[in-house]
Amino acid sequence: MRLKRALCFDDVLLVPQYSEVESRNGIDCRSELNMLRHFRLPIISSPMDTVTEYKMAIAMGHAGGLGIVHRYNNSRDQADLVRRAKDEGAGSIGAAVGVSGDYLERARMLLDEGCDVICVDVAHGHHTLVRHALKVLRNSLGYNFHIMAGNVATLEGFNDLADWGANSVRVGIGGGSICSTRVQTGHGVPTFQSILDCSTSDRDVNLIADGGIRNSGDMVKALAAGADFVMVGSLFAGTIESPGDIIYGTDGVPTKVYRGMASKEAQIDWRGHVSSVEGVSSLVPCQGSARDVLDELTVGLKSGLSYSGATTISDLQALSKFVVQTSSGRGESEPHILKSNI
Repeated sequence: MRLKRALCFDDVLLVPQYSEVESRNGIDCRSELNMLRHFRLPIISSPMDTVTEYKMAIAMGHAGGLGIVHRYNNSRDQADLVRRAKDEGAGSIGAAVGVSGDYLERARMLLDEGCDVICVDVAHGHHTLVRHALKVLRNSLGYNFHIMAGNVATLEGFNDLADWGANSVRVGIGGGSICSTRVQTGHGVPTFQSILDCSTSDRDVNLIADGGIRNSGDMVKALAAGADFVMVGSLFAGTIESPGDIIYGTDGVPTKVYRGMASKEAQIDWRGHVSSVEGVSSLVPCQGSARDVLDELTVGLKSGLSYSGATTISDLQALSKFVVQTSSGRGESEPHILKSNI
């Protein structure tokens, strides 16, 4: 068996290019989801119950991104969250559905409340149930709305979801900070490699990089490799707008729960029993507002584009050049003064 080499975000760096960008103000980070308007930021918040409900959707919309309301509640409650976010000026908003049970009813109710993106949200998107759900949604509800589907790790999976009716596809399996799929099942592909592979598709659908993105540098790498948007969870989990109460530890430090939807805790809460455990639950520090996080990420994104001499995401994808770095290079890339033996 001949094995293919697969690269992750830490394995690569973008090569600085000649730049005529004199100010970050001249950089345009807009990206477009098929059938929808341009978004000022190519950032989407994950459909997780500790990340996106109506407050996060509003914050994402006001900042120019997109929030996807999670599906781990009943259909009426989810539709009410979408309606509330719409009434408070969220702009475009997405919401997730599954591939069994009431997914068609949910999608219909969500669209009636003004939802712009229906996200078919499962861990293994290259699956017969996803194919069936996409066909049912299209046959029942038509083609005048955007369907996001996933997750997939391969070009074959990306193309199949596009052919089954998706307008955008989430790319990445097992890379999330609270995901244990690769450990539990032995399956997965580094998200950066999946982006590279899926970006060669000839289908006219959007690529959503999802999983393993920890900072603005990873976002720049994902976009340069061919993603149209990046989806993140952990970066927003500790913000004011994320669902859940603030928890104070014995040290008095405020935290919030952040958990994978395949964790034991999440499964018990939303369906009353546990099947395969492919996620963990953790506490993350509180970190202020989502807008503050987005502002910081925007600065990093614009700086990243400028280092490649790019003023738009399409420029970045055309101009960017990657190099593979060694483990020593990875150490050198991080602030390492605190690691020195002084």
